[in-house]
Amino acid sequence: MGRYERMAHAIADLSKETRKPPLILSLCEWGREQVWLWGRKYGQSWRTTNDIEPNWRSITYIINQNSFHTWANDFHGHNDMDMLEIGNGGLTHEEAKTHFTAWALMKSPLLIGTDLETATAETIEILTNHEIIAINQDPVIGTSVAPFRWGINPDYVSDNTYPAQYWSGQSQNGVVFMLINTLDKPATMSFNLTESPWIRAGRQYSVRDLWTHTNNGTAVRSFTAHDVPPHGVIALLLQDAGDEPEGLWPPCAVTEWCIRKTGVRVDQ
Repeated sequence: MGRYERMAHAIADLSKETRKPPLILSLCEWGREQVWLWGRKYGQSWRTTNDIEPNWRSITYIINQNSFHTWANDFHGHNDMDMLEIGNGGLTHEEAKTHFTAWALMKSPLLIGTDLETATAETIEILTNHEIIAINQDPVIGTSVAPFRWGINPDYVSDNTYPAQYWSGQSQNGVVFMLINTLDKPATMSFNLTESPWIRAGRQYSVRDLWTHTNNGTAVRSFTAHDVPPHGVIALLLQDAGDEPEGLWPPCAVTEWCIRKTGVRVDQ
């Protein structure tokens, strides 16, 4: 901490002396000193892991490690998950999309790490997904998506190969969901809407796919994504579309929460 304290003080002194905005200080101690606890005292971003590599193993390692520190992200400081490797190495198209989605929605700085002069159209398409970037740069909500269910493992289990699969968070335009298929084969991924703390029970939600850029109907109580590609990602924006349809059973999303006016559960 002492090293960065001196740097921060020097930057503050320079800003005061020149009457110019202070330099941005990006800390790099590879997460070895629990920088997410103290980094914002001195800088605006902080590396949280060892250096990234352009392969799926490195991507899942960084996602897993950062899944336990999402709370540290806001407008005043960011977990830096290292540079983007889209366009480098052996990442498949689906892996590159997952990489970009996770970094953007987890509010990491987005630092392009490939040669733009030789980048393919596929690489440029991923790096310029305006709907994903809009969430990373949201001027109203500065917090990150966070896991609400791990999926492969019991919740809160650290696994660098199979990190958390089900994530949600807030944005100025709705609730953001990220589903990551960590398996080596296609998978069907499903969740109840109210598993996310940002969803209101008793409401239905319109569904926007942030990769196909299409409106995909309305979700009532649950959502299912079929045949998510190996190492692929689903990124959604859900917006409140009014009261859920009448006559559903049970009358609320979780049966044990459904209480009659008499104070008795509806299923008893």
